[in-house]
Amino acid sequence: MGSIDTPKNPENGSTTLPPATDASATYDGDQNPTNGMPPRVTEMTLLVESEVVKKRKTSMLPLEVGTRVMCRWRDCKYHPVKVIERRKMQSGGTNDYEYYVHYTEFNRRLDEWVKLEQLDLDSVETVVDEKVEDKVTSLKMTRHQKRKIDETHVEGHEELDAASLREHEEFTKVKNIATIELGRYEIETWYFSPFPPEYNDCLQVYFCEFCLNFMKRKEQLQRHMKKCDLKHPPGDEIYRSGTLSMFEIDGKKNKVYGQNLCYLAKLFLDHKTLYYDVDLFLFYVLCECDDRGCHMVGYFSKEKHSEESYNLACILTLPPYQRKGYGKFLIAFSYELSKKEGKVGTPERPLSDLGLLSYRGYWTRVLLDILKRHKGNISIKELSDMTAIKAEDILTTLQSLELIQYRKGQHVICADPKVLDRHLKAAGRGGLEVDVSKLIWTPYKEQG
Repeated sequence: MGSIDTPKNPENGSTTLPPATDASATYDGDQNPTNGMPPRVTEMTLLVESEVVKKRKTSMLPLEVGTRVMCRWRDCKYHPVKVIERRKMQSGGTNDYEYYVHYTEFNRRLDEWVKLEQLDLDSVETVVDEKVEDKVTSLKMTRHQKRKIDETHVEGHEELDAASLREHEEFTKVKNIATIELGRYEIETWYFSPFPPEYNDCLQVYFCEFCLNFMKRKEQLQRHMKKCDLKHPPGDEIYRSGTLSMFEIDGKKNKVYGQNLCYLAKLFLDHKTLYYDVDLFLFYVLCECDDRGCHMVGYFSKEKHSEESYNLACILTLPPYQRKGYGKFLIAFSYELSKKEGKVGTPERPLSDLGLLSYRGYWTRVLLDILKRHKGNISIKELSDMTAIKAEDILTTLQSLELIQYRKGQHVICADPKVLDRHLKAAGRGGLEVDVSKLIWTPYKEQG
């Protein structure tokens, strides 16, 4: 991720001073004014002060890991960061380092390497032992505040205990791949992905957009594309509507493709556990199709056999295709498959921050559309049968919207039309519709 360089302020060797306020002012030996006026600032004094400041800043360098400082971001404003790692620049002096920083106001996906000139050394805070700092901070927080901080801290990692979480963050703290090339897009990555050791020194990786093989150099990709016969993902095309296609890929039959898809997805999913054994999974890859082939937009995966009724294990819309309704389409598609299977479904936990937002929006729209059209009473069980959404997800969604009341020992849905309209408006557009008539699919258990 590139750094932003702005012109530095010029440092002049001389300073123009204002004229003395009183030419008759005299000074005693201790440099105190005898007439009550402040001493005249001399050019030499400014130079000495400048040297002192310069020495103080130089003594800070290189900055220690854990240092907190203000950093100029891509919006040209300064934001608080924490130094996560540092590395010596190949051509430079003793203190010439680059720093990998985490913007404490933002998600880890924006962590990046920055140059020294982007850091405001006047704002450097002393490195504090984090265990002591956490202890002091926790003493100042109320119980409610602490719970809120804890929930935010482990966002997307609810299944990890404290020790495992620290290990995860330590292992994945620095992005190893800065950008990838996939088809016609060059995409900045968000998170660490455990690529094979021979890719440790690669800042950019080149993917074949059809078979997902990856390479170190552009020339390798160009040679590969001349030999690659694929123009779409391997597997069966189970849906086509207009320019959209969905392919089902069996991880057992297409192991390398499944593994490469996991490497790719991990670059954009912080919480994802990378499975090298992809035999147990089915992958559903959504593509935009044109005369050059079928280009991957996003995907979701699901276990072939899930005891917990999970209908989705992992979901990703690639950054160039986000905010176009594809994430909502993938979620809706997973529930259409559940309906075909005659089951209720729920996504595997934990959900990423973006995943949770997408699901909450989907559940809200689907449930409130039904409540708005339905005449008479309706139970959560009936809603679950109609939508294939698990009863627990329906209950938590309606509770979050304050549409559930507890009366006479049972939960009652309160569906005031004006309230429903307000919530539907807040939930936003429903995205692309799944045309069920275009879905040609046999559930895995029935495939023989």
